[in-house]
Amino acid sequence: MSGAPSPSPMAGLRIVLGVTGSIAAYKAVSVLRALTKAGASVSVVMTEAATKFVTPMTFEVLSGQPVTTGLFEAHQEMKHLSLPEGADAILVAPATANFLAKAAVGLADDVLSTMLLTSRCPLIIAPAMDGGMWTHPAVQDHVATLRRRGAVVVDPEDGPLASGLVAQGRLAEESTILDALVRTVPPEKDLAGQRVLVSAGPTQEAVDPVRFLSNRSSGKMGYAVAEAARRRGAEVTLVTGPTALTPPPGVQVVPVTTAQDMAAAMNAHFDQASIVIMAAAVADFRPKHPAAHKIKKRAMTAPTLELEPAPDILAMLSAKRTTQVLVGFAAETQDLLNHAQEKLAAKGLDLIVANDVTQPGGGFGSDQNAAVLLSKTGSRQVFSLRQKTQLAHDLLTAIVEFIKQTERATAPSSIG
Repeated sequence: MSGAPSPSPMAGLRIVLGVTGSIAAYKAVSVLRALTKAGASVSVVMTEAATKFVTPMTFEVLSGQPVTTGLFEAHQEMKHLSLPEGADAILVAPATANFLAKAAVGLADDVLSTMLLTSRCPLIIAPAMDGGMWTHPAVQDHVATLRRRGAVVVDPEDGPLASGLVAQGRLAEESTILDALVRTVPPEKDLAGQRVLVSAGPTQEAVDPVRFLSNRSSGKMGYAVAEAARRRGAEVTLVTGPTALTPPPGVQVVPVTTAQDMAAAMNAHFDQASIVIMAAAVADFRPKHPAAHKIKKRAMTAPTLELEPAPDILAMLSAKRTTQVLVGFAAETQDLLNHAQEKLAAKGLDLIVANDVTQPGGGFGSDQNAAVLLSKTGSRQVFSLRQKTQLAHDLLTAIVEFIKQTERATAPSSIG
């Protein structure tokens, strides 16, 4: 199949992009281009101060839509009402300290701040400011107020600022801002009615009470899949090994430690699931005889560690499956496609996600990943390096299409 990515979760979204008077206003041009490239329809609203840094014409040409700059100009067409009413989200990037203050107290003295009072759609704010402004108690109070009301505030980053200072105040990276938007705006509920069971993270196999065998998995891919499935309407259970991640909201989380624990948890929830996605990096081997006490370091001697196979969870689930769609992952360092194809057949999977964990910019611990999705039908999809949140949606889109194809293939034909 084609190597092009599946439709972006932003495709078809209607976004209001607010631009305020920050030196970082020029970066909003790049944000706009990324949004339109992803298929979103963008209406730009600029404060008067923002027009001193970038001309409205720039945004108008790139968005293909008129730019709103003045409250009285907008009032003639009631844009302070119509734009937010028809929007899926309002994204303000960059947002100044002045804008944060006005938004927090409900001051409406320009078209953008007035729009916030009429809007009922999600609000994402990406601040940018110089000096020590971001850490000032007043600014932090305003940010806390906005977050308490449900706004998503994307913290600025540390780095050199326009004044020459090095501090927290730089506008967050474009990918971080778009990721926050994807996480906030509900996509099509194409998984409504599905029960999705996802595994994530590593397992830890005890050597003694203070040591264990594990791997480099961060759990980010599995967590992204669980959150994406929930946002697309599924009822989601996440079985997770030890990670430093915050569980996705609205997801049933089952924490486990060992491969045996994960096998038991997956088995307990398997019968109720309609889609099972095994993204966890489960240990292949475990110590056969874990020590009851800490193994002491002895001069000139090293302990011998005898290993035994850990439970093969995918094989166990495949053997008891009924109607579940079963998806596995293959994290490889060489001969990627051959190893993945072998695993797809050996485990009796419907789909397998193969990724090279040694690739630059991707793999374990990274926020990005690239993958090849193989199907038991022989089809193949290649996903180039992208955010794991985006890849999660791409994979789910492919699973939805696989289900539709299966239903069409098994549906009785009509005659007459």
